[in-house]
Amino acid sequence: MTTPWEDWDHVLKVDPDKSLVDGETFDDVCETGTDAIEVGGTLDVTTEKMQRVIDACRKHDVPLYQEPSNPAVVVDDDALDGYLVPVVLNAGDPFWITGAHKEWVRIADLDWERTTTEAYVVLNPEASVAEYTEADCDLGADDVAAYAEVAERMFGQEIVYVEYSGTLGDTDVVEAAAEALDDATLFYGGGIGDYEAAYEMGKHADTVVVGDLLHDEGVDAVRQTVEGVRDAHADW
Repeated sequence: MTTPWEDWDHVLKVDPDKSLVDGETFDDVCETGTDAIEVGGTLDVTTEKMQRVIDACRKHDVPLYQEPSNPAVVVDDDALDGYLVPVVLNAGDPFWITGAHKEWVRIADLDWERTTTEAYVVLNPEASVAEYTEADCDLGADDVAAYAEVAERMFGQEIVYVEYSGTLGDTDVVEAAAEALDDATLFYGGGIGDYEAAYEMGKHADTVVVGDLLHDEGVDAVRQTVEGVRDAHADW
């Protein structure tokens, strides 16, 4: 059985709490060439903000997923192709490993057919997500590779997400995670600001996730990262 993300080179993560560059619209966002749009953020996210982005993207063909930061911001909308739910393997607070998920199951009737977890390893201690989850970011390449193997082999995760949120990561770490996986799709996110960074991480990760660049520099910069990761995969 194949999964949609097996064919994704590039994912654009839209933070509903952040604005687009002046003059740009979500029509422009959906035409960057990205393989999927993931709507999610760590801080100050509400269902209303989530819904605004979903409504703006719903008429386009690009796959649209929500990445909820907590159960309270989940949006039930047929425009979504599904939900990608973070499980932070190196979280210091177990709430972000199973606690939030238990609460979601307890209070809602989940659409399991459209819900998939992402096994996160968070590695930038300065990032909001690291502080929020109390993540242990003092990890070497062997630690991250072990987390990746645990995610795939013990917990059956289809997506392993190496997250450096806000800074460009260590390629040795990303490569180690890639080598530890057999079938799971390796996502990489963090510090992708141009073609070169996307190309470099695309040499190791199956899917490169771009986020802040959209809000800081705009859709033309995002298009360059789409080209970068696709060129990297073409050169594999």
